[in-house]
Amino acid sequence: MKKIITKIFIVICMMNMIVFNINTVQASALGNVFSGGDAFILAGKKGEATLDTDKLQSASSDIYNILLVIGICVAIITISILGIKFMIGSIEEKAQVKEALVPFIIGCIVVFGAFGIWKIVTQIGSMIPTIF
Repeated sequence: MKKIITKIFIVICMMNMIVFNINTVQASALGNVFSGGDAFILAGKKGEATLDTDKLQSASSDIYNILLVIGICVAIITISILGIKFMIGSIEEKAQVKEALVPFIIGCIVVFGAFGIWKIVTQIGSMIPTIF
């Protein structure tokens, strides 16, 4: 029983790795990081530097999307495992699955609620420059 569930879980994980293969590399040397930081601080002291809000919004959007996909994948895998246990398991295992559903639902509400709040805050933040 456990071997079947383990095999199903491994297959689901492998399929997720294939489907959600996100490979973004933005590497730079450590010296470039420090010199870029020093140049940014110096330009800020001179009053020449301004933050590029488009780049900041793009980075925030990328982080949001990546974390949202990870959250969705974890939720789907977890509910799939709980569903398989509920369908195949004995009466005791079904009771354990029902007990595990409460923290799962609370966790989903917290995680996806946080993503909703993040999206609302970024939308309001993107409207602020147009208001003033």
